[in-house]
Amino acid sequence: MTDGESPKPTEPRLSASLILINSHNEILLVQRNPQAKSFAGQHVFPGGNFDAKQDTSLEWTAIRETFEEAGLLLALSDTPRTLLDVDFTQAREAVHGGQTSFSTFLINNNLRADVDALMPFTTWVTPPPSARRFRTTFFVAFLRDAVSSGLYSGKEHLPTPDGGQEVIRTRFLHPESAIEEFSTGKISFFPPQYYILETLRPMLTGSSSTESQRNAIQTLSRTTFGQMVINPKLFRVNDGVDEAFVYEGDELRGGPKGRLHRMVVERKGAPFSQMNLWRNFDLFTQCPVEVHIPKL
Repeated sequence: MTDGESPKPTEPRLSASLILINSHNEILLVQRNPQAKSFAGQHVFPGGNFDAKQDTSLEWTAIRETFEEAGLLLALSDTPRTLLDVDFTQAREAVHGGQTSFSTFLINNNLRADVDALMPFTTWVTPPPSARRFRTTFFVAFLRDAVSSGLYSGKEHLPTPDGGQEVIRTRFLHPESAIEEFSTGKISFFPPQYYILETLRPMLTGSSSTESQRNAIQTLSRTTFGQMVINPKLFRVNDGVDEAFVYEGDELRGGPKGRLHRMVVERKGAPFSQMNLWRNFDLFTQCPVEVHIPKL
């Protein structure tokens, strides 16, 4: 690199995250340890990096990480009683600590990861010049009561695999409540999590999941929205007054005049103290799609 040249951006690491919805229309959120290298102190959906040594797909990554971080297992079995007999705490410690692989744990307990339950729900790429970059595919799934492993709405649960070094809190929270807590400064998010919660908020009304709500989310996943790849670019908007992450399809990114697809943000105290999603197109029919999908 010669003087004046910008350093080459780091290659984003493949990762996966799971948006897990329970029967009360609440979504599982985990709070990262404030000392964590990535997303310190933030509320996120469970997830992590693709591990080529043990993950067969990004869906597998999302299921494994959710098991490690929250003790929730999306799995199927020909003998359902097995799910109730497994010592989840011991298994989480062993898998997380590397004493056994996730696949070995499943095989030994006659289980198989329920990868078909996961539906794609956008992919986000960390923009340069961030040193730690990720290409994260988000999946959405509905929690089966039979595999909840004792983690119910309203109860806080401290994951035990690493003594809270990665995650210090997990809970189910309705999108409306999560956004309200963010707005009042009780919790903090990064733009991808806020974007997804805002997307699901009008779809998950009420405190009991209905078939029509689940069908709507499944339909959205099957449209171009599910495959949409978002590469944020930072702009000054509103005559330079506001800062915004501008996404694919926005008029500032070559979209039709008047098309808005951006997150206006404020940074005071927390990484993002306020966020406002501006999006004025139909999610089911007008989402931009990236053609290139990297191989695992």
